[in-house]
Amino acid sequence: MTLAIFDLDGTLLSGDSDYTWGQFLVEKGLVDTQAYAKANDRFFQQYQSGTLDIHEYLAFSLAPLALFNNEELTQLHHTFMAEKITPMMQEKAKALLEHHKKQGHFLLMITATNQFVTGPIAEAMGMDHIIAPVPEIIEDRYTGNIVGIPSFQEGKVTRLNDWLAETGHSMEGSYFYSDSRNDLPLLELVTHPVAVDADPTLTDIAKERGWPHISLRD
Repeated sequence: MTLAIFDLDGTLLSGDSDYTWGQFLVEKGLVDTQAYAKANDRFFQQYQSGTLDIHEYLAFSLAPLALFNNEELTQLHHTFMAEKITPMMQEKAKALLEHHKKQGHFLLMITATNQFVTGPIAEAMGMDHIIAPVPEIIEDRYTGNIVGIPSFQEGKVTRLNDWLAETGHSMEGSYFYSDSRNDLPLLELVTHPVAVDADPTLTDIAKERGWPHISLRD
């Protein structure tokens, strides 16, 4: 099956689920609001500039998960989906996913946002599989730590190659849609790289290399 690979934040969504989850925690008063909001903004700016230390960021973003049990987290995520994520879902993105699905392509989401946040989003979008940073769970509780290699920058390629080896899927004829300079290593790997509402750096690279640049904004 041909792989149709998708970034999530800023690509299929009109916003960033990771950053918005941080804002959501602040709005609900579930973290130290001033300090957490300031750090959340700082990390998001680093991500946009391509300078983010993913391990430092994950230590920050996963720490709140350890404060709640699974039932509480499930309810929080339901509220988060309804209040924040559903409004970010784009009709053109849904149409693009349906286009690939009708062609019999395998829909694969690869995101740097942790699986607690993104797993339900991928399911709602009808993805066949998701590759995302995996939060550690011990005795049915999140620890605030990460398991394995985060799927960020070159880590997306590493995680994808591991998954290809496990499943036997091929990169022949593959597509990858992304908005971010951080995804250049994976864009260079696929058969059909597509820039989507891209940041200035990726926009320039797409123009230089003759890659398609599309918009999914409604």
